[in-house]
Amino acid sequence: MELKDDVYSIQGIPVQEIASQFGTPVYVYDADKIVSQINHLKEAFTGLPLKIKYAVKSLTNMSILKLMRQNGTEVDAVSIQEVQLAMLAGYSAEEILFTPNSVSFAEIQEAVEFGCVINIDNISILEQFGHTYGNSKSCCIRLNPHIMAGGNHKISTGHIDSKFGISVYQLRHILRVVKTYNMDISGLHVHTGSDILDPEVFLQGADIIFESAMEFQDLRFIDFGSGFKVKYKENDNTTDLIELGQRLGGAFKKFCAEYGRELEIWFEPGKYLVSEAGYFLVSANVIKTTPATVFVGVNSGMNHLIRPMMYDAYHEIFNVSNPRGTQRLYSVVGYICETDTFGWDRPMSEVREGDVLAIKNAGAYGISMASNYNSRFRPAEVLVHNGQAKLIRKRETMEDLLRNQVEVEL
Repeated sequence: MELKDDVYSIQGIPVQEIASQFGTPVYVYDADKIVSQINHLKEAFTGLPLKIKYAVKSLTNMSILKLMRQNGTEVDAVSIQEVQLAMLAGYSAEEILFTPNSVSFAEIQEAVEFGCVINIDNISILEQFGHTYGNSKSCCIRLNPHIMAGGNHKISTGHIDSKFGISVYQLRHILRVVKTYNMDISGLHVHTGSDILDPEVFLQGADIIFESAMEFQDLRFIDFGSGFKVKYKENDNTTDLIELGQRLGGAFKKFCAEYGRELEIWFEPGKYLVSEAGYFLVSANVIKTTPATVFVGVNSGMNHLIRPMMYDAYHEIFNVSNPRGTQRLYSVVGYICETDTFGWDRPMSEVREGDVLAIKNAGAYGISMASNYNSRFRPAEVLVHNGQAKLIRKRETMEDLLRNQVEVEL
């Protein structure tokens, strides 16, 4: 989103016009930014057999999935429903990595029947998979490297107390299971968390997975997960993907030479691809002044964007309607009947009732984590593509709230 001549716009379309046309609250995504992120990741790992597996849990809209597919990504899915959505968007099952956690074996069998690549992070499931399929179906194994990394502790997934992955200290047990059932292990996977700034974290994980990989003779790929840090504030530090590509890419080439053949290198970014492309537009309902704080109460809440309340996530907020107004401090709060804050003590241009505010970094885990709490409708979604703003999800109605309810006589 750029500000020119006191007008915020996306691909030349004034944001105020998007808000007027589709109403607020509304999620708006910039397709150009998504494509730019994909291309930057490809550039960082030029010369390597790279596969980008988009983590669809971050944003599952079908139009976004189709945009991803058109630009050469494959899919990382964590539920059988995400698998089905990806296939409906045109992906083949072979392009889908299925990485569930704590699901029933029946769900894994369903993904096997589709033809997905299965990623297993539990010894019990590994044993069931081996017993059921032997070496007739291959699978990947997700290892827990015991590396504490990332931002909020809720999104750190590679530490010793994490529910994700099989501990590297259990490698001997893994190998016994694999040998017992003569299993075909096609890949190894490691993912330590989100918002990882330091390339050293990826290199630490790489050292662990490379050492483990020497125990498996028929690997086709190594999956390094993701966790690339995106920009949340002006002048914010982000993961230097070019440096990471040079250092991790060099280590990967060296490993492949030692392993005896070239493997594919996989990543599964979600937030990195869509976060900065998304804006959540809301309208100011009330300006409420107290002895301590000036609140802007908007027509949305944590039912639509839960990240600030769940993860203490920072989302920059700015006034689209009054970009050159006098700077004042506001706490931006929602309309949910609970403490429900988007941002505390934020400097922004003077806000008037009716003004449109834009919340940045709303592409990832915004609408995908939205709910109907307080019986509120989930918002619409709009994709700006080739200079046109297109509705890609309708705003919900009362009919949507009632659709699956069953009235009984009492």
